[in-house]
Amino acid sequence: MIYVTFRQAIKNIWSNKFRTFLTMLGIIIGIMAVMIIVGLGNGLTESMRASVSSMGMNLLQVNVYGPRARNVDIQEMYNIIESRPDLFSGISPMVSMDRTSSAVKVGTKSYNQTSVIGVSEAYFGMTGTKIAQGRLLNYVDCSGYKRVCMVGDYIARVAYGGNAIGQTIKIGPNQFTIIGVAAAEVDDPSLQEGSSDDYVYIPYTTAQRVARNAVADTYGVTTVREDQVAEGKAVLEANLQELLHSDNSYFVTSLSEMLNTLSSMIGMVVSVLTVIAAISLLVGGIGIMNIMMVSVAERTREIGIRKALGAKERSILALFVAEAATTSALGGVIGILLGYLVSAAASPLVAVVMGDPSMTISPSLSSVMIAFGVSVGIGVLFGYLPAKRAARLNPIEALRYD
Repeated sequence: MIYVTFRQAIKNIWSNKFRTFLTMLGIIIGIMAVMIIVGLGNGLTESMRASVSSMGMNLLQVNVYGPRARNVDIQEMYNIIESRPDLFSGISPMVSMDRTSSAVKVGTKSYNQTSVIGVSEAYFGMTGTKIAQGRLLNYVDCSGYKRVCMVGDYIARVAYGGNAIGQTIKIGPNQFTIIGVAAAEVDDPSLQEGSSDDYVYIPYTTAQRVARNAVADTYGVTTVREDQVAEGKAVLEANLQELLHSDNSYFVTSLSEMLNTLSSMIGMVVSVLTVIAAISLLVGGIGIMNIMMVSVAERTREIGIRKALGAKERSILALFVAEAATTSALGGVIGILLGYLVSAAASPLVAVVMGDPSMTISPSLSSVMIAFGVSVGIGVLFGYLPAKRAARLNPIEALRYD
């Protein structure tokens, strides 16, 4: 009975191919849109996780702000870390400089969007920064207040044509010697100023000496093990509370917390967009109901003949429900195929726009299965009312229908 019903449903669908395709269009677009949006959300989340994992999940970020920020000396922060060698493995101040002291100039050209940050030698291990040419900043550079720097790929290629090692660069009124070039984070042939590869790192001690208003308002701290992050955060907060006597002058967060927060935000945005995209599924369901009502009207005499020959109400009901479900399921399959095709075609474009070559649109298997189940469910739900109407037709009146 199931096989015969399904075969008859396919036959009826095939006899009105173009009309059926128009009916399925809402389902196709809805399924495709949901897959792409969910896939984009998955891609963003995975890209963030990969980026954070490369820096290490044992990294804590300490921000000291407000009028009491200057009450925390860099050496005091080092003392906190060095007092717990069983818990903490490293620290790097990040000294921010005012715009006058950090203005970058090469020859006669100024680079107004290039960021200049004072860091310690431990910073590069924390962030996973790779070296392309020369060397990283080291302990001697920091302890000796040396005027040396490491530049990003943007400055190295644009300002020096890829030959930056040993050259000088002007930061504010001071000349610095370039000792290293960092490996490019983003494969960007357009070389955008202000990108993630447009920066200059100098020793934090030198930054404090050459800049009038240099402030160490951010610190990177690593714990010995990843499972010590929560304990490390508690110890830092307790010590900062003792130093600043205020809960509102510091903030300690871990990369895992930041990642969870960002993932939650992305998940919320994706959910809202998915609901919006799913409206087309509702429209598609209404389209199926409408076309099934038309189909019932067109086949009234057929229904009367079936009932006159002994067909039961449940058989008529099953026939029209199966037809609606099959139409919706076919729309779901086409939507899934198009979703995968569009995702694969759009992934390179999204990678370029996001500046991350690893960024992809990757629909999950669960989202595909849910999308298909929803499409079939919509067919059954919106096809039931017309099917019920067909099943309740009076056979005598149906046979008289012209």
